[in-house]
Amino acid sequence: MVANKQFRIGIDARLAGQAHAGIGRYSENLIRELLPLADQAKNLETTFVIFFFDRRQAKQVLGNSLNHPRIELVFTGIKHYGLREQLLLPMIYRRAHLNLLYVPHWNVPLAYSGKLIITIHDLLWHEQKGLQATTLKAWQYPIKYLAYRLISSRAIKRAQAIFVPSRTIYKTIVHYYPSSKNKVLISKEGIAPAYQKALHAPKLKQKIHKQLIYTGSLYPHKNLKLIIKSLKKLPKYKLLIASSRNLFQDQIKALISNYKVKKQVIFLGYVKDEKLIELYQKSLALVQPSFSEGFGLTGVEAMASQTAVLASDIPIFRETYGKAAFFFDPHSPEDFLRAVKNLELSERKQVLRRGSELAASYSFAWMARDIWQEFQKHLSEEV
Repeated sequence: MVANKQFRIGIDARLAGQAHAGIGRYSENLIRELLPLADQAKNLETTFVIFFFDRRQAKQVLGNSLNHPRIELVFTGIKHYGLREQLLLPMIYRRAHLNLLYVPHWNVPLAYSGKLIITIHDLLWHEQKGLQATTLKAWQYPIKYLAYRLISSRAIKRAQAIFVPSRTIYKTIVHYYPSSKNKVLISKEGIAPAYQKALHAPKLKQKIHKQLIYTGSLYPHKNLKLIIKSLKKLPKYKLLIASSRNLFQDQIKALISNYKVKKQVIFLGYVKDEKLIELYQKSLALVQPSFSEGFGLTGVEAMASQTAVLASDIPIFRETYGKAAFFFDPHSPEDFLRAVKNLELSERKQVLRRGSELAASYSFAWMARDIWQEFQKHLSEEV
């Protein structure tokens, strides 16, 4: 590689930050970990052109790195998934004179034709179909769904490299797009600084309350119905729901009312990491009843916080958690109740030890190194 070659790497960060759940956390930590790697690189002068929605988002994501010399900020004012994303973003990208664009999702504008690397966290909507999986009106859904399939398919086919967080998602992508097999790369996600701190902090004795906690969105495939239905037979338990999104909240509240467990469920809204760690430590377990996931990051974070995990018995959770979680059939309230009872009776210290060991094997720094190496590989082709 020729010394002092100047490269401009674009990063679509419009979904970065904790307001955007898993992808937001992934993007935020990736950007922070990429900066020191670029600083250490020899013979590769890099500027990261980071595309945010607005300055407020940039401040929240970058913190003290807002004025980092390797960063050039672009505020687009363009939300994800909309028509403006398709029409205006390609022009914004062209004006930035990028050597490579990285997008942490499938929503790459159809008209973008430059060098591209993406991360696909899952292909959920390839498999979760129908009006029950959306809040769109009946006439809007088929239009949006076709647009999703077209945009995601083109992004996967055009990308020079595709990162995925697990072997399960690797298999899913290769199933739908066999020709992409040789460019799909597995790179596990990591845990944010607050959870790294909790993982290595002295273990304090906490009083465990009769409460379960759920963290995440409220989409139907998350299968919260199973937990709500089961609460009737766990009358001494509370269910805490930590979610930064209100989508499908009305449906969840209707379920709570139908099953007459209103006094047992507490909606927390968005919860900062430090407070969430405290709640994890006081709860019997994090519950993850989902039918489908791309990784299972909240479970790893709960384990880092010294909390047990009750997870649905699906391939992705088996891959991610191994023997560090209690599993149950996501279609069976009875099996979930069995798992709760088993956890109550188990040797908790052994469960928490396995969880801590597993959480220590996940690192955003390692993930960022994988992605940075792929950036270098494709940039070197230009020299």
